[in-house]
Order: sequence, then C-alpha cells, then structure tokens
Amino acid sequence: MQYALMFYAEPGHEAELSDAERAAVRAEYEALRGDRRFLSGAQLQPAETATSVRVAGGRTLLTDGPFADTKEVLGGICLIEAANLDEAIELAAAIPVARHGGVVEVRPLVGLR
Repeated sequence: MQYALMFYAEPGHEAELSDAERAAVRAEYEALRGDRRFLSGAQLQPAETATSVRVAGGRTLLTDGPFADTKEVLGGICLIEAANLDEAIELAAAIPVARHGGVVEVRPLVGLR
C-alpha cells in the first residue's frame, strides 16, 4: 500500500541545531531516498511563498500564505510503499523532523486507475 508522509515543523526549527547536527539530519534525509520503500519526495519552500486558491461564486480567490495559520507548517512530503500501516509508522518515526520537535503525518493514498 502507498502512503504519504507529510512533515510538519515550526519554521526555523533547524536553527537550534549545530552545524554537525544539521549535516547529520541532511544525511538521514538523503539515506531515506535510498530506502527501497521510498517512491518520491520533496522539501517545500517556506510557507510564506504559498498561494492558497479558492473558487466561490465562480470567482477565483487568492490568498498569500498557507491555507491555515498554524504554529507548525507543512515542510515536505514523501511517498512510500509499505506492507501495512505499522511499517509506514516505523519509517515515519525514523524521519528526523519527528525527533526534532515536529510531526510526521502518515496517510494512506487512494489508488487511482
């Protein structure tokens, strides 16, 4: 089954890390790309660069910034293939942001045909 792992953290959370810790975290993300379960992933630009789009009454409405004003913002996504939810959770727990004050949301994908 395929899952989306969505990484949420407070903006600037990595600033609290030393240079060596930041390098170690980058290496962990790079290692994730080599995992056989990894399908695709990307880090997102900062939330301030987002544009939210809504359509109401036939008009397209744009708002600068993310959809929700929250403390933690979506910083990246990863698509994986896992045998079950437990395996997806195991992989999510190994993602650095989960250990550094953020959260990784695990969500099954809907199969498209």
